[in-house]
Amino acid sequence: MSRLRIFNESDPNQPIFISEDHGAMAEKLGEIAVRFEQWEAAQPVAPGAAPEAVMAAYREHIDRLVAEHGFKTIDVISIAPDHPQREDMRKKFLNEHFHKEGEVRFFVAGSGLFTLHVEDKVYEVRCEQGDLIAVPDSTRHWFDMGPEPSFVAIRFFTEPDGWVGHFTGTDIAERFPRYEPGQAG
Repeated sequence: MSRLRIFNESDPNQPIFISEDHGAMAEKLGEIAVRFEQWEAAQPVAPGAAPEAVMAAYREHIDRLVAEHGFKTIDVISIAPDHPQREDMRKKFLNEHFHKEGEVRFFVAGSGLFTLHVEDKVYEVRCEQGDLIAVPDSTRHWFDMGPEPSFVAIRFFTEPDGWVGHFTGTDIAERFPRYEPGQAG
């Protein structure tokens, strides 16, 4: 289940807000200009479906976002627990960084943990199937796909280079919980 936990940056052990309600999550994230919404497929998407089939199932939503934001590149990424480079891929995103363009991801299947560092708060967002998260440019954050990643996501980019991270060099991400799918609380 999708979940939002908010912490003071100085206390990674005690959340000051917890919700699994999509409406409450969207409202709290909206306060920091993060878009969070739910999408439903227009047609079933089979496991292992080709990227074209995945995008066809969500075409109406994709077209709406492209019209609103002028995205130039859209792709589908699929990571399975047996991916031979899963450890290196996970490490790439674990440290705090930001982008000079917004980071927009829609979870077609599986899950992952986006953690945002805004002012003196840390917003931990567990994204699941059906969740869209749009993080504004220059927002410090990190992403954890877990030790055995399993997700399919549609990614949106305005720059042709795609994902370019600018790392802050801080250790804040190491102080907060990592993602373990199925964990309680």
